[in-house]
Amino acid sequence: MTKVTCDLSISLDGCSAGLGQAEDRPFGDDGGDGWGSVLHAWMEAPEEMRWQMDRLAETKAFIMGRNMFGPVRGSWDREWNGWWGPNPPYHAPVFVLTHHAREPQPMEGGTTFHFVTDGPAKAFDLAREAAGDGNISIHGGASTINQYLTLGLIDELRLRIVPVTLGAGTRLFDGVPGLRLEQTSSRSGEAFTHVTYRVLR
Repeated sequence: MTKVTCDLSISLDGCSAGLGQAEDRPFGDDGGDGWGSVLHAWMEAPEEMRWQMDRLAETKAFIMGRNMFGPVRGSWDREWNGWWGPNPPYHAPVFVLTHHAREPQPMEGGTTFHFVTDGPAKAFDLAREAAGDGNISIHGGASTINQYLTLGLIDELRLRIVPVTLGAGTRLFDGVPGLRLEQTSSRSGEAFTHVTYRVLR
C-alpha cells in the first residue's frame, strides 16, 4: 500500500533554510556556509546516510518545489538540471512544482524531472500514477511540504532536528492547520535527532 512521506532536516525553530537564499548560498543564512553544512551534517554519519538511501530506494515517485530543484526563478532562461549532477539520487520520476512549463528532463540512473504547472493536487495525481504501489515522497522544501500537509495528503513525517536556531527562514508548518501526530520512532546522532511521526487523520 502506498505511503506518502516527507523527509526534511530542520532547525530547532523549524526552519529548513534561512533567509537570503541564493545560487551561491542555496540554504541562505543557515547557521553555516549557506550550503547546508549544519542542517545536513547528518550526511557525515554513515548509519544515517545508509538509512536515508534505503528509504530513497523504497520510494517510487518524488515531488519537490521549484526552489528545491534550483535557483532559477521565473521563466527558464538557462539550462538547469538540478543540484545533483548528471545522476541524481532519486532513480525515479520527480515532479517539480513550477509556474513555468518545461519539457521533461531525463537524467542518468532512471531519474526524470517532470515540470508540473497545474498545482500540487495535479502533481500528486501524477506521482501516484507513477508510483503504483510504491511510496511517494513529498521531498521538499518546507513550503511544498506545508502545501501537502494542508491538503491532508502526507501519512508520515521524517524529521531530522538539528540543534541550531535560525530565527527566520522557510519554516515547516507555516500556514498549516493544527495536526495530530503520533511519534513512531526516534534516534539520536551527534548532530541531529531523527524523529518519525504518523499523521493522524
